[in-house]
Amino acid sequence: MTAAALLPHHDGSPLHVSTAAPKLGEEVRVRLRVPHAWGEVASVRTRSNPDREPRYTEARIVGAGDGHDWWEAPVLVENPEHGYRFLINRADGRAVWVNATGVHELETLDSEDFLLVTHPAPPERLASTVLYQVFPDRFARSSRADSRPLPGWAIPADWSDPVDLLQPGRSQQLYGGDLDGIVERLDHIEQLGATTIYLTPFFPGRSNHRYDASSFGSVDPLLGGDDALIRLVEAAHERGLTVIGDLTANHCGIGHEWFQSAYGDPRAPESDFFYWLNDEHTEYVSWLGVPSLPKFNWNSAELRRRFIEGPDSVVGRWLQPPYSLDGWRIDVANMTGRYRNDDLNAEVRQAIRRTMIEINPDTILLAESTNDATGDFRGDAWHGAMTYANFTRPVWSWLSERGEAVNFFGLPVAGIPQHGGREVLAAHTRFTAGFPWRTRVGMMNALDTHDTPRFATSARPGAVPVALGLSATLPGIPTVFAGDEFGLTGVDGEASRTPLPWGDPAAEGAMTLYRDMLRLRRDHPALNGGGMRWLHADEDVLVFVRESREQSVLVLAAREPVTVTLPQHAVAGAQSARLLSGQGSLAVTDAGELELAVEGPAFVAWELPAPSVPTA
Repeated sequence: MTAAALLPHHDGSPLHVSTAAPKLGEEVRVRLRVPHAWGEVASVRTRSNPDREPRYTEARIVGAGDGHDWWEAPVLVENPEHGYRFLINRADGRAVWVNATGVHELETLDSEDFLLVTHPAPPERLASTVLYQVFPDRFARSSRADSRPLPGWAIPADWSDPVDLLQPGRSQQLYGGDLDGIVERLDHIEQLGATTIYLTPFFPGRSNHRYDASSFGSVDPLLGGDDALIRLVEAAHERGLTVIGDLTANHCGIGHEWFQSAYGDPRAPESDFFYWLNDEHTEYVSWLGVPSLPKFNWNSAELRRRFIEGPDSVVGRWLQPPYSLDGWRIDVANMTGRYRNDDLNAEVRQAIRRTMIEINPDTILLAESTNDATGDFRGDAWHGAMTYANFTRPVWSWLSERGEAVNFFGLPVAGIPQHGGREVLAAHTRFTAGFPWRTRVGMMNALDTHDTPRFATSARPGAVPVALGLSATLPGIPTVFAGDEFGLTGVDGEASRTPLPWGDPAAEGAMTLYRDMLRLRRDHPALNGGGMRWLHADEDVLVFVRESREQSVLVLAAREPVTVTLPQHAVAGAQSARLLSGQGSLAVTDAGELELAVEGPAFVAWELPAPSVPTA
């Protein structure tokens, strides 16, 4: 088997694609890098499929360097989502295909092609975003919270009380964290290295999580009301931080003003906002059968007008002054607009994005789709996904102990599956191949979230730095759920929502680790949109390189002591490597091979010179 480092390579990064935001009818130049050691090449062509009819273009060599030839071909973008792959005719007569899943001798599927998309592009800052997720009730409590009356559903808790894992406390235990508490802790967020604060819902509801909104027209008074959100966003912007909110486009709460108007009254204007199961409008469809969360019916033109269309909609209003949010994360996006024969998901997500572009094109739109997200994330609206299939679950399965009692992201399995590095690479490739590159760099690389166990709960000894390093250096958005940097644990989503232990000296080691890793991400252009080549995967180790025109960053992640030998020309400039993070050795042998070694679970990154890339 040919080493991964010596295979032909293409990705959607600027090294390989002349533009990630083409217009319909524009010609884009795409490049394939072919190692000399792979063998002699007779010809290279691109194979596209416009209007479902194959079309080929000839490639030519436009440069060589670092033991590679660079082949370039023009591709005319003829559809809004234009797939392409490469066909290599080798000098020995064999034909080889290169697509988003790798190198193949059998003809490949159109669904696994590389993608050029003509939909409006995401903001440039997406590729350099570092996301910090805040669950407001458990983050920090300001002195303003003391004077706020509690609603009847709330079960008050002191900050040091344990989290109640049983209902009704599971949903109704209230610690009193608020938005001014976040303002008071912005130093922490900024010093950690985050660029964007992601707030879970701030609308009023009947729970501590607020995914059961009773209105989309105001900020929950328990969090400080509208003025508190204004104070938070203004203070964040003064520091160069951005803030995104969280919307439930699939459902609302049973106490929502729209549902209350429609319940039992078929003549109400809001009646067609929901799916009713009887003529009296007293039985209804809800999210996964949870009666407190009635599901929206997006066939309603009035619902679309109020919620997602135009500057006066819910989506639009909170992006404008005085609130000036910088984007949204959409909850349960995979189910939004879908029920039985209805599939309005594309219409809804595209309308949301149109409204956002109309108000501020620099806003970011992320969406929850926790399993295979490729079908909905083709660049037409969502910029990236909160998903667990391509990063989170594979990393857990490699770097966690079995942990029988831990809920593995809802999968009905006995504990955490145990996989090796090759399976991590296979899963990551399988679940990222269907994304356009610009969507791939917007995927949330989360070790955990407010809905999951915390990674540290079941991590192998020494594995947290390895996992965090992968989050920071693989394509995607490093995502920190507030509390991870304190070393918090939790066996499920509710247990993970522990109030943050401010002032705990035992957390300093974890805090330093997070600051260092996020700084590594922010400081190096190759990690912020640069290309990605896998060089080696084995049971206990993963090696890859991120590349841009400014630099390369070589990464080794290992769960055991390992020594890895990479072939000559796997990367360029190893003799001048500079250690960026971790502890490990890098040496060039007399034969020109590259030898990497670490003595235990380790994450190591080295800076290398930029690859030799043709400029024409």
